[in-house]
Amino acid sequence: MGGRGFGIRTMYDEIKPGVDPLGPDNKLVFVTGVIGGTTAQGFSRYIAMSKSPSTGCVGRAVGGGKFGAQIKLAGYDFLLVEGASDRPVYILINEKGVTFLDAGPLWGLDTQETQRRISEIHGPASQTACIGPAGEKLVRFATITHGRRTAARCGMGTVMGSKKLKAITIQAKGKVIPANPGAFKEAVEKQVSILKTHPRRVQLTEYGTTMLVEVADKLGCHPTRNFQAGRMEGIERLFPEEFSRNKVKNFGCYGCMTRCGQIHQIDEGHYKGAYSEGPEYETIWAFGGQVGNNDLGAIVAADSLCDHLGIDTISTGNAIGFAFELFEKGIISRKEADGLDLKWGNTETILTLVERIGRREGFGELLGEGVKRAAERIGRGADRYAMHAKGLELPAYEPRSIKGYGLSYATSNIGGSHMYGRPRQELYGTSDPRPVDRFADEGKGDIIALVQKNQAAEEVAIVCTFGNSGLSPTLLGDLLAAGSGYEEFRDPAYLATVGERIICLERCFNVREGFDRTDDTLPQRMFTEPLLNAGAATGQMIRKMDPLLDEYYQAFGYNERGVPTLQRLEQLGLMSFVNLPKV
Repeated sequence: MGGRGFGIRTMYDEIKPGVDPLGPDNKLVFVTGVIGGTTAQGFSRYIAMSKSPSTGCVGRAVGGGKFGAQIKLAGYDFLLVEGASDRPVYILINEKGVTFLDAGPLWGLDTQETQRRISEIHGPASQTACIGPAGEKLVRFATITHGRRTAARCGMGTVMGSKKLKAITIQAKGKVIPANPGAFKEAVEKQVSILKTHPRRVQLTEYGTTMLVEVADKLGCHPTRNFQAGRMEGIERLFPEEFSRNKVKNFGCYGCMTRCGQIHQIDEGHYKGAYSEGPEYETIWAFGGQVGNNDLGAIVAADSLCDHLGIDTISTGNAIGFAFELFEKGIISRKEADGLDLKWGNTETILTLVERIGRREGFGELLGEGVKRAAERIGRGADRYAMHAKGLELPAYEPRSIKGYGLSYATSNIGGSHMYGRPRQELYGTSDPRPVDRFADEGKGDIIALVQKNQAAEEVAIVCTFGNSGLSPTLLGDLLAAGSGYEEFRDPAYLATVGERIICLERCFNVREGFDRTDDTLPQRMFTEPLLNAGAATGQMIRKMDPLLDEYYQAFGYNERGVPTLQRLEQLGLMSFVNLPKV
């Protein structure tokens, strides 16, 4: 259909097995949704996909702002970047076509100054996605940044850096015309009327994702001090009302009235003047609970610094928490950490490490490799404290408290991502298709398969998970059918099949790269250490991973090794081009 579907099909066809993610043979795809660039609310995001420098498997990062719409308005459904330049360049896309321009004067600049300079050259109407110093220095989890919105996970900015590609700038004057304008307008008007009064939309506009701090605290699933506990002392200082006191205004992406972006500025204290278009819940956690810090100003400052350097806040905070625990356990010394005081909550050290990671300086060079590689280099049992799945650092939901999330992290084809499949049945107590006990050790493999398929189907349209309030399958089908002209999109079963094809093809890509059941796992801590200080979740562990994996594989039609069967590939219509190693 488009979006993530175009992305993985292109990756499977174009990227040969075994290529170095940072070598010239790796390729980078920017994909848009089926109805991006239209008036539909929350549908104009983009996805960057490549073989990930963090994991060596499928990489996927979703970005907001206006860049996705610009790709569509320029007349493209996706962009494919291949090869590598021997000098820094940036790409200009306009009505004249595609031009490669010298980026030498931009190399070394942060993401905000890069965009400002390009805007001076090509005009304020141009829209740019770029990398910062972290991408240039090949930090494994560098972002692609547009405005202050980031396509953050899996190191897609690192791939740009390896190609010496500083930025892509688009000057678009086109217009996206729906296949059935009348029906499309009617569907959009219905969507807008729902969003106007929908409680979730209202709450997101008011608080953004800061409200999830309180939700996670109540569930005992806010990972604290590198996933040792599920709640942090003093976390009430990071509740949404506290952020509201520092809120300047809202920010919204192209074609979205939700405007969930919360711009904050600190007016007093040690971090007075700190300003960011965020932080989102994940970032609040990354520089809050993960590192034992409840200073709101320091979190805003760290978020802003990550945006300028172009690094993923989740992986950065995870890496710092990893270092803090290694110091706590006596595995690394202060001398090894450039003399820094690696004590929980030390905000000066946190900000210093963000800077050093983003520029790959000193101890930051090691942490910039990600926790998996850093642990391998350190040795001495450091791997026990590296919180990742397939090499991608875990995000802000404790797997022992939300065990469906644990299974989704483990089986995700991109590694430890909270956005590969969200088990709302456990997070929010929804009952579709049935209620699920979040502490149960069995009986949820099919649910996680379902939510992953649904997420994949949504990402062919790339509808925002925060802009989709009240979006029923029927309304989604109406928007897609009227926008594209393909009536098949009205059928939820068809969309589910498309979602499963995407998941299955991503799995096939990983199998070609040597991944199997042994890689569908979680950090050792989740299986051996009872969760601390987590309310009702205190004492929980992942006790039956194998039965959960068996349930999940059965739901997808994989064999016991987690590899798609030939029968299932044929049922999904993938046999004509999938070529798996003999299993």
